[in-house]
Amino acid sequence: MEQRINELEMRYMQQEETLQELNVIVCRQELVIEALRRDLSALKEQFMVISPSISRDSTQEEPPPHY
Repeated sequence: MEQRINELEMRYMQQEETLQELNVIVCRQELVIEALRRDLSALKEQFMVISPSISRDSTQEEPPPHY
């Protein structure tokens, strides 16, 4: 019985360690995701400034100048 309890305690400790490692990984990934979101937002803004005519809806095309 004591051996079984010791084995269960060891498994529990290993699971706790694994959970801590996963938590660290998830926190790092969240930081990376937030940085990527900021970068994407900045790129979208730059794109809008550089070429606003491209970003317009294609269904609202202006008539050619000879009309």
